[in-house]
Amino acid sequence: MDEFKPGGVPVPPSSRRTGFLDVRGTETRMPFTAVHGAEDGPRVLITGGVHGGEYPGIEAAIRISRELDPGRMRGAVVVVNPVSLPAFHARRQYVVPEDGKNLNRQFPGDPAGSLSQRMAFTLMEVARSVDAWIDLHGGDIHEALVPFTIYSDVAEPDVVARSRAMAAVYGIPNVIASASVKGGTYSAAAAAGVPAILAEAGQLGRLDEDCVAIHLKGCRNVLRSLSVLPGEPEPVEPVRALSRFEWRFAEQSGCWYPSVALGDTVEAGQPVGRVRDYFGETLREYVAPASGIVLFLVTSLAMNEGDPLLAVGAP
Repeated sequence: MDEFKPGGVPVPPSSRRTGFLDVRGTETRMPFTAVHGAEDGPRVLITGGVHGGEYPGIEAAIRISRELDPGRMRGAVVVVNPVSLPAFHARRQYVVPEDGKNLNRQFPGDPAGSLSQRMAFTLMEVARSVDAWIDLHGGDIHEALVPFTIYSDVAEPDVVARSRAMAAVYGIPNVIASASVKGGTYSAAAAAGVPAILAEAGQLGRLDEDCVAIHLKGCRNVLRSLSVLPGEPEPVEPVRALSRFEWRFAEQSGCWYPSVALGDTVEAGQPVGRVRDYFGETLREYVAPASGIVLFLVTSLAMNEGDPLLAVGAP
């Protein structure tokens, strides 16, 4: 049986191990649980807490790591969660406090870069040793969203096909084939030849049991579809395939007043909200970047230049 050493830590067959991955050159560590089955099979990485305020994905990763039984599985699963402990304990949306960078824009990382870039590099070392990656997200502290799963369609055909199959069996109907967010987990994985999905369920920094359940069902279904776990995946709703994820970003700081609601269908160019100054004067009115469904909407009044306002899933 092949050796399994996530992050250089040996995990023998038929065993479980918990510990921490050290981020080189820093005092930061990432908690991990590795479970190695008695028989050979695929190796899967599950991550939660790349964004520290997305609690349903973090909690689902904790639970899936505890329910995996090495005696009842093939291959191996390594769960790294919460990936960004600094952001988790600081209750920070988007960014790692030490360098102010969005970790999910830093992959594949840099071993000599800032903390976020080093964290991304550390995680990518694990990702390159597995056969599939499930990255769990859950709507950050000020984000309302409709659940969706996203995968990269910019990769080798086999990687795209395997990623698409993972997304379909996960069980969230809205599935986006994206040209990839630069520096994101799933896009860096695809570029490295590793099938990957990013699943979003949850919103507004809440620990929502229904959304935790969505993630648990999704992880189990993917693991069953890969024959890591025994049995067949649970039935899921048909996929609504979306071709791209179009964002609108703030061009000035101020107060954000959306005029559309989560789940609304919009047309390209339709007004979707405005940013006003602190005296109530409109600084700019924003329009939909594409026709489609509002899957992501920032709910906070406070808005910073460069921050996302909303995103539309386009057919």
